[in-house]
Amino acid sequence: MTLEVPSPCIDVCQMSAATGWCEGCARTIEEITLWSRLGDEAKRRVWELLPARHAEMQRQALPQTGLQD
Repeated sequence: MTLEVPSPCIDVCQMSAATGWCEGCARTIEEITLWSRLGDEAKRRVWELLPARHAEMQRQALPQTGLQD
């Protein structure tokens, strides 16, 4: 038995003007719109993109101090 690939939606549905990604799940509007029609492999590929997108959104949310690491 194969389990369906779950949606990454967390019911925080607001698109970021800066990134074009949903602020909750980090998908694009196209990925959200097409989700129910995507095959499992395509859904897994979207899931693979999300950690980097979430990390980028967190970096953008941090206050800019001007200090270098």
